[in-house]
Amino acid sequence: MSIIKTENLVRHFAVGTQTVEALRGVSLDIDRGEFVAIMGPSGSGKSTLMNIIGCLDSPTSGTYHLNNKNVSTLDDDALALIRNHEIGFVFQNFHLLARNTALDNVMLPLKYAGIDKSEQEEIAMEVIKSVDLESRAHHQPSELSGGQQQRVAIARALVNKPSILFADEPTGNLDSKTGDDVMNLFTNLHKQGQTIIVITHEIEVANQAERIISIKDGKIFEDQKVLK
Repeated sequence: MSIIKTENLVRHFAVGTQTVEALRGVSLDIDRGEFVAIMGPSGSGKSTLMNIIGCLDSPTSGTYHLNNKNVSTLDDDALALIRNHEIGFVFQNFHLLARNTALDNVMLPLKYAGIDKSEQEEIAMEVIKSVDLESRAHHQPSELSGGQQQRVAIARALVNKPSILFADEPTGNLDSKTGDDVMNLFTNLHKQGQTIIVITHEIEVANQAERIISIKDGKIFEDQKVLK
């Protein structure tokens, strides 16, 4: 059953007097529970595609259905509401609040979601345990390694139990061993039924997924299963 369905997505940007065609008719289906890598070089359109299917942006034309709901025409407030309930994001640069502890960072989406204050810490702590960071819960990001900071970011992305977890170049700032550990965590989350979409330009990262969608010049030019 499709959790993501796009039809002929087009996204144009005005740059001075020029029009840049970032996406040029992208149609794809992603089923619930899939682990998908969207791959392409810089400027290929993969980040623009992630911004649209992650409800951070809207297409110039075309349609996007998320969980059978047409979200391609929604305004910013409606998109923000969907992001908070349906989508978790993990970024290359972690985006943690420097003065907050790991626990406080993970609790933040619960505050925005209006979860009762008495429940926030308990819920966040359970997710922190699931990424093996219980002993570092009360440390600030500066006291954590890069891999530990990324695990905090993953816990924060998971705390609202999103339908989809997006990871944008999640190993980009990590050494290869730590990057492998993070990708193994994604693999384990996928085995538990989590839908995961990784944006990457690295074939080693893409091969951890079960399907690779390759983007070039704003179009899908290859969509293949990964042979394990």
